[in-house]
Amino acid sequence: MNPELERALQACASEPIHLSGAIQPHGYLVSCRLPDWTITNVSANVEELTGAAPEAMLRRSLREFITDDVIQAIAETIGFSDPGAPAQRAAVANIGPSAKLCEVSVHAAEGLVHIEIEPHVHGAGDRSPTLVAQAMIARIAQGLDEAGFHERVAEQVRKLTGYDRVMVYRFRHDDSGEVVAESREPDMPSYLGLRYPASDIPPQARRLYLHSRIRVIPDARYRPVPILPDRNPGGGPLDLSQLSLRSVSPVHLEYLANMGVAASMSISIVAGGRLWGLIACHHRTPRPVPAGIRAAADLFGLFVSMRVAAREQQEAARLEEEARGVRDTLAQRLSAASDPRLALPAELELLQRAVPADGVVLLQSGHWHAAGRCPPPERMPDLLAWLRRAATPGAPVATDRCDDWSPGREAAGGVAGVLALPLDPARDEWLLFFRREQVEEVRWAGRPDQPMELGDDGQRLGPRRSFEAWTETVRGTSAPWSDADLRIASRLGLALREFHQRGGGQAEARELRGRRNPLDVRGHRERLLRLSELLDSLVHVDPDTASALAERIAQLEDELRQLITSGDAVAE
Repeated sequence: MNPELERALQACASEPIHLSGAIQPHGYLVSCRLPDWTITNVSANVEELTGAAPEAMLRRSLREFITDDVIQAIAETIGFSDPGAPAQRAAVANIGPSAKLCEVSVHAAEGLVHIEIEPHVHGAGDRSPTLVAQAMIARIAQGLDEAGFHERVAEQVRKLTGYDRVMVYRFRHDDSGEVVAESREPDMPSYLGLRYPASDIPPQARRLYLHSRIRVIPDARYRPVPILPDRNPGGGPLDLSQLSLRSVSPVHLEYLANMGVAASMSISIVAGGRLWGLIACHHRTPRPVPAGIRAAADLFGLFVSMRVAAREQQEAARLEEEARGVRDTLAQRLSAASDPRLALPAELELLQRAVPADGVVLLQSGHWHAAGRCPPPERMPDLLAWLRRAATPGAPVATDRCDDWSPGREAAGGVAGVLALPLDPARDEWLLFFRREQVEEVRWAGRPDQPMELGDDGQRLGPRRSFEAWTETVRGTSAPWSDADLRIASRLGLALREFHQRGGGQAEARELRGRRNPLDVRGHRERLLRLSELLDSLVHVDPDTASALAERIAQLEDELRQLITSGDAVAE
């Protein structure tokens, strides 16, 4: 990668966007310290609302500028919220000398109460957000497959908000994203099926989306309004993570402008504690979204998140149930085996059903036991070298790229993904699951290798300007290993290591017995030789004694032959 481009991407990924020190101009911010409601921070535009200059409001009580009934509503809302939780709608109230009707939202963080105030828009969002969300949910609640569900979600959000284009955007395992559903005006370009590189939404932005479910930019051409002061009472930067009004990164605003987007909104989809995706909304002209509409969208987004999480849990439960059946069957078979370790190679086809895979290999005592679609045995040294580099004690190790473990795609035998379970790493003994290579035709929204471009001055790097579909053929990768795959593999690994160690103990005992048996046999032979020497001294016995001795020797010979025959059968 171009060093200058790499530096620009690193700077973008490390930008402290939650510490912007400014808000968007469509609202006002007042931050207070309890219990006396002392004002610690205000937005520079607050005089438009209160008639008081920002400097005149600092260190004074909020009660001097807002009526007690509004403060009471704010206090009750804080009482029902956890510190650090997203802002909650507290009241619709008349504020300031002109009694401007406003929407008031509030949240608490770092010992401060942050009050966000926006002018109320009559006729927009006046219906109960709960009733609106319930009606939306009822239209998508039943009888839809995954694709149909996502499509209906996009349609419902566009109907609610009036945006020109609404997309369901899903994050992939590598943090790139893909538009999986879309509802748009006919003259808007379609982004359905396009993929976006991970750098388009850097890590710190994904973290904010995870904790702040609704994000609105009514006019992407705005000028930020500073917060005075931009520090908290302790002297540190003011954390604006949960502010709805927080000013966004200039790079993001430029990105939207390059897409022809003048207003945007996003609704987070969270499943299993991670950011699954976004409902992303775009408009070609500035478009405010009243607080009531945002509240309905937030409730609807919570339902969508629960449905997505439920689908994932159902699929994970199905895989877990199948894997449990495999583990139970395997346990029965290995428990019945005289040596579970030696019995394991015969169970590869059963093991292949435990984890969704195309092939499985058991590396044991330097031998390559395979079933299904696997790389050639010649790749064993490469795989072991990769495992020594990547493995952590007792845990599975996985990759979906053949370049990680194979000298080339052609040498990998048509497979790419590997999930390895340690059985006895000290002896290079592993159970490996393989997934075949997936050749994909990926349509990117612009070139993924050119996420940034030089600005008009030829010096500064900014976000790319073209989002035209760019097709790339991706080879050498497999379907990624999911969290459910890794959980199933970990449980299987624990069970196998127990049987493997039990078998290893039996093998060690047999090895000791094997080393001891030749010594024992030689000892018996020496005893027989001494007995033969003793017989030499009995040449003068009487006939009756000689006859009894002959019968006894014949009996011993028969018993000895039976022992030898029995020992040969066991050895076979």
